[in-house]
Amino acid sequence: MNKSFSPRVSQPKTDAQGTQLRDAPETDAINLASIMSVIWRGKWIILATFLIGLMVGAYYIYFHAIPMYRSTAVVMLNNREEQVVDLESVIGGLSADASVVNTEVEVLRSRGLLGKVVDELDLTSDPEFNRFLQTPSLVDQIKTQVRQLLPLRGGDTQETLTEEEHTERARAATIDGLLSKLSIQNLPQSLVFQVTVETTTPRKSAEISDTLVDLYILNQIEVKFEATEQATEWLTNRVTELQGQLEEAEAKVTEFRGSIDLIDMETLAAQERQLKDLRDRIVNMRATLQAAEARLAELEAAESPEDRAAAANDAQLSRLLPRVEDEAIGEAFETRFSQIVDRAQLEVQRSETQLATLTTSADELAEQIDRQGADLITLQQLTREAEASRLLYEHFLSRLKETSAQQGIQQADSRVLSNAVVPISASSPKKTIVLAMCGMLGLLFGTALVLLREARQNTFRDSRTLEELTGYSTMGQIPQLPSRTRKDAIAYLAEKPTSAAAEAIRNLRTSILLSNVDQEPQVIMTSSSVPGEGKTTIAMALGQNFSGMGKKVLLIEGDIRRRVFRQYLGDEKRQGLISVLTGTSTLSEAVFRDDRFDADILIGEQSSANAADLFSSEKFAQMIEEARHKYDQIVIDTAPVLVVPDGRIIAQLADALLFVVQWDRTSKDQVREALRMFESINRPASGLVLNQISPRGMKRYGYGGRYGAYSSYGQKYYVN
Repeated sequence: MNKSFSPRVSQPKTDAQGTQLRDAPETDAINLASIMSVIWRGKWIILATFLIGLMVGAYYIYFHAIPMYRSTAVVMLNNREEQVVDLESVIGGLSADASVVNTEVEVLRSRGLLGKVVDELDLTSDPEFNRFLQTPSLVDQIKTQVRQLLPLRGGDTQETLTEEEHTERARAATIDGLLSKLSIQNLPQSLVFQVTVETTTPRKSAEISDTLVDLYILNQIEVKFEATEQATEWLTNRVTELQGQLEEAEAKVTEFRGSIDLIDMETLAAQERQLKDLRDRIVNMRATLQAAEARLAELEAAESPEDRAAAANDAQLSRLLPRVEDEAIGEAFETRFSQIVDRAQLEVQRSETQLATLTTSADELAEQIDRQGADLITLQQLTREAEASRLLYEHFLSRLKETSAQQGIQQADSRVLSNAVVPISASSPKKTIVLAMCGMLGLLFGTALVLLREARQNTFRDSRTLEELTGYSTMGQIPQLPSRTRKDAIAYLAEKPTSAAAEAIRNLRTSILLSNVDQEPQVIMTSSSVPGEGKTTIAMALGQNFSGMGKKVLLIEGDIRRRVFRQYLGDEKRQGLISVLTGTSTLSEAVFRDDRFDADILIGEQSSANAADLFSSEKFAQMIEEARHKYDQIVIDTAPVLVVPDGRIIAQLADALLFVVQWDRTSKDQVREALRMFESINRPASGLVLNQISPRGMKRYGYGGRYGAYSSYGQKYYVN
């Protein structure tokens, strides 16, 4: 029996300074196997939500939902318009492009067309379409009451409407109701429209679909008829105006012809040629005049006889020039030169006269040509205007006759391919789909509920999770004892030695003894995070089990603050632990034997001294050492470590530390913190005990057929 026994069961790894090393945390990768396991464990919840979903769907289908009947009329856009007569229409047929198709869809959904349907079938008196005739729902009633109770900003004055405004508002609401029940679909790659109406009455659905299609086609014809009438009226007025303009233009031509001298283009061209000849003669005459004026100037400029003879270029003067000194010859020379000068002056005057005459004639002829050309142009313009008026008048007159002939033969751009059929069965609710959807929603809700519950679960339900989170091995898994009191629990273990609980205690005992084969742990202490986890029952059961092996066992009540041993043994006032520590009695005098345990028991006593100080005393260590020499096994029940430090102090003297965790109750944070507190004093737990496991709860969570003393496959071995 060695005090310094160090068990090697589940010792956590430590570094050189003694600090515990934890395994690397798991990654956040989704573990599909774990998720499927969680879902399987919650299969009954999921099945329940699935059945509830089916029940809700069935209630909706058979008791709440209103059957709706759908009827469809089929219309085709006709882009191959037949021509009764080969005349151009006022409004042509529609093309087959996407914009036209989309436009026609909107025409079918237009409020104007739907208003005609409402008026045709008197839908304003049908509560299904006119919401003003419907009974207010519970939500609407609540809203109305809230508005009446709450003082709204700006007042809640009721608008006063006339009878016409009431009628118009009801009609608008009915159109809105019809629009909500109308569905128009263009079949892909075609000019076919499906006009579908869904109402609560089969015949009403078919009637509305057919009426809408008929009014749509009639509307196309009316539009073309109105356009033709408007075109005929406009053409009539236009033809009358054009006729007056034509008559006025022709009158202007006739009047202008009577006010001018008529001339044609050939005569005007001859006059232009004559004018050109006159202008050529004027040019020549100006050259002749210039030559005559130059000769006259040269003659008048000559002074000497030689110069005069040279300027005159006259043969007679040339003969007289050598003898000009003779007086008679000189007089003859002067006379001859004067005659030449006079003749030159006469030539200049004659040229000037001819030039003036030619210029006057050319100007008069040019003026005449201009005047006659302007008259001809004006005449041609008036003639063209009259001809244009005639052509325009004839065109409009012809178009008026064509349009008048088209009245009454307009064709619609669409035709009915299939009239609406009165449906036999309701289109909604679709029972199969609703049930399937409700069942699916029930499955999803149940799965989400199970996953949410698992995500929020902060306790331990199986040993694997406990070991993964703490890093310690689980030495025992103890099922919940079927007893109402603590005393009954120990009695049950004694009376049912082959029960599942008793076998679980034996498994725990075996794990403790085999934790170190070379040297079995002698001083075993039990502790927990918080009160009520069953550590005292575990200590009592271990003491009882060790005694059954023929060992000499001592049970010590180390939780002297609560002192619950009396609940197991009866409320007998005896000397106990405090008496031994204070020296009032010896260990042999203070212990007593209980037949149910076949072990010595040292109970706790009430003391004014602090329990932690008592356990830290040398007297307590000496008592434990003394007990080591007298007993084979010493089991100490200690206080919860998160409440008081007593357990950590006693752990310094223990060979094995059993840490008790209550199944599905103790939180993970409490367990981690309690184990950390033992590690902080370098006395880690030797092993864990998952206590008070509910077999029924394990089955509920899906663990019932797999684990230890509470598994289904071991029932033949136990007599409970």
